[in-house]
Amino acid sequence: MAKVEIYTKFLCPYCARAKSLLGKKGADFEEYDISTGGPKRAEMLERANGGATVPQIFIDGRHIGGSDELAALDRAGELDALLAA
Repeated sequence: MAKVEIYTKFLCPYCARAKSLLGKKGADFEEYDISTGGPKRAEMLERANGGATVPQIFIDGRHIGGSDELAALDRAGELDALLAA
């Protein structure tokens, strides 16, 4: 199973949508709550090439983007293969 990481903020509906999709796929993920900023937020900005919105999702170190990009991968039939890697 792929390593999935997701940077989130408290009460973020896009974060909830992404986590729900990952849950439906049976994917375990490591969640980093950056609601209060700090070193994890700085890490996210660096890894996401300045992407400051949440969620920011990574699968096996590959930057996927946000909730919309994750859903697009699923619609295209590509998400299952990434998660199974």
